[in-house]
Amino acid sequence: MRTLCASTLIGEFFVIGFAGLVAMKDPDLSTATVWTVSGIFMMLSILLCGVITRPGGVQLGWALQIALIASGFFVTLMFVLGAIFAALWWASVKYGRQVDEAKARFAAQAE
Repeated sequence: MRTLCASTLIGEFFVIGFAGLVAMKDPDLSTATVWTVSGIFMMLSILLCGVITRPGGVQLGWALQIALIASGFFVTLMFVLGAIFAALWWASVKYGRQVDEAKARFAAQAE
């Protein structure tokens, strides 16, 4: 699960950065605000890669997905990209757990 979820989070890191560049064109948002918020969420996506297998890691990932979708109120395309990444997150968690279970069964059979 860790590899699939981390891959999704790394992709989100770049999407958040590019969304920050688009948000800078909004005259109602200051550059400092855009990069503070974008930077926090970019760092959160990287930090989540390391804690994804710990208790609460997946739930924090879901919170990031919700925030990514909500960022669509500032950059409209993020509604679509956020939904796509939420679907990727769901698939990463679901299939990642299945892969982990299959690995554990294989390891048990090998012993």
